Amino acid sequence: MSRTLKNADIAAAFEELATLLELDGAVVYRVLAYRNAAKSIRESGVSVAAMAAEGRAEELAGIGKTIAEKIQALVETGSIPAAEKLKLKIPAGLVAVTHIPGLGPKRTRLLHQELGIESLEDLRRAAEDGRLRDVPGFGAKAEGNVLAALAPGAEDAETAGRTGSRTLLSHALGIGLEVVEGLRHHEASLRVELAGSARRWADTCKDLDIVAAAGDPGALVNAFAALPAIDEVTSSSDAGARAVTHHGIPVDLRIVPEESFGNLLQHFTGSGRHNEALRTGAVKRGLHVSEYGVTDNSTGATHTCELEEEVYELLGFAYIPPELREGRGELEAARDGALPELVSLEDVRGDLHCHTTASDGRQSIVEMAEAARDRGYEYLAVTDHSASHGFGNHVSPDDLRRQLELVTEADEAIEGIRVLAGSEVNILPDGSLDYDDELLSELSWIVASVHTSFGMSEREMTDRVVTAMTHPLVDAIGHPTGRLIGRREGYDLDVDRVIEAAAETGTFLEINANPNRRDLSDVYARAAAGAGVTIVIDSDAHGVETLGNMRYGIATGRRAWLTAADVANTRPWAELHRLRKRGRL
Repeated sequence: MSRTLKNADIAAAFEELATLLELDGAVVYRVLAYRNAAKSIRESGVSVAAMAAEGRAEELAGIGKTIAEKIQALVETGSIPAAEKLKLKIPAGLVAVTHIPGLGPKRTRLLHQELGIESLEDLRRAAEDGRLRDVPGFGAKAEGNVLAALAPGAEDAETAGRTGSRTLLSHALGIGLEVVEGLRHHEASLRVELAGSARRWADTCKDLDIVAAAGDPGALVNAFAALPAIDEVTSSSDAGARAVTHHGIPVDLRIVPEESFGNLLQHFTGSGRHNEALRTGAVKRGLHVSEYGVTDNSTGATHTCELEEEVYELLGFAYIPPELREGRGELEAARDGALPELVSLEDVRGDLHCHTTASDGRQSIVEMAEAARDRGYEYLAVTDHSASHGFGNHVSPDDLRRQLELVTEADEAIEGIRVLAGSEVNILPDGSLDYDDELLSELSWIVASVHTSFGMSEREMTDRVVTAMTHPLVDAIGHPTGRLIGRREGYDLDVDRVIEAAAETGTFLEINANPNRRDLSDVYARAAAGAGVTIVIDSDAHGVETLGNMRYGIATGRRAWLTAADVANTRPWAELHRLRKRGRL
């Protein structure tokens, strides 16, 4: 190869291989193996190409001998032989079709089988001719979505549905904190912090901003360039450097004297709207704000701030937490002493949405409960998928009755935590639930979610969710809009009406803390809390390690201006029970 492949290039090649296999009808475990390999490669903090050259690719999580050999072939030749063979069988344009929002390999394969579609142009013609709606699982709405995606000026189909140039926060944080820790350990560093959208805990990051104070800036820049995560430095000076990681994420390092560190951290934390409003207000008072200090225009004197708190105090504001710095009224609240005391991870008493091996989780009830207890939780609701989950990982009514017995046994056997028998019940298209009321009444907690029939109209989908909220046993609506960040837009839903119905019925709305979801979004969660709706923040953990996803839900709650009082599961179970419908009876 003439150039060294970046991790993102290698990951993309294995994603393509997985897609080709799925289009070819390969068994699920083979497809998942390559998608998991792509994830592991993309998230690796060191060059996978270099590891392959050293024969060490198998050290990566999820990479066995067979996949390591494919990585080696890709690095040496620029292609994967298995993928090249599949490309001879599968029409060249079919992979591009899988990138259309709402399609994916399975539905694309169906369109190929039913309509002979082999390219984006074939797909466009079929949609324009009204033929998509005749394919099982499609309809007029799906046809309209395809036409919108292929319209002139729409997002390129090769990148549609992806995060594009932005990186999911959970991935960006891991890389950013690795770089920060590497710099902090260098003798030249005085202070190093992650700034930008990552520090504000936004859903995604375009790049990583790192700010530093150093005794020897040049030495710190050299240390930055030598970090394992850094692939290429594109520019550098004693003021900092710009680089790209092996993951393909741009990193901007800025260095100032320690006395200006607070100014730099405030400036590069942003957001742009927040900083613009801050500067505009300062100008009216005869001040100029920059990353180097606050200058009094009348005297020319510049005030430098070692701490961020000093910057805000100098400008007449209370300190504003990074999550609030989005230009949504936080400056006015800080000036008036009206900033909320934001919910924190330490406020959480329990988790009310998790999965076990009974459906699509990776650990048992006991393992999940013990891990939750070890996190300091007082209660955990086990909420495996219900009878019509739609993805083959469901719990039949008889299975659920057995699950109730197992949860009771775990609750009695494990000290220090209450284990609650629950279910993530599918909301059927007519708004009913897929267990009968007699069985539902035996559960201690019910989160109702939409998992099937995403293509309904806005009115139909809204009626569906609102109808579910009128059920007296439904405690919360899980991941209410159904979005997957950068991969799938939420289904058509009148969220304002859902919020109104939640307030009327006393149904909680969930912030699902899975970093791919964070649903409700911060904007909707703030609106819901303002309407008097109680929020529940859940991990939606599918394994003990993902119980830690709670931090992304809390971050969303903080960005939504939520306090501990706005969140149901900051309370002991007995107090939470009194807040919900059946606790009020």
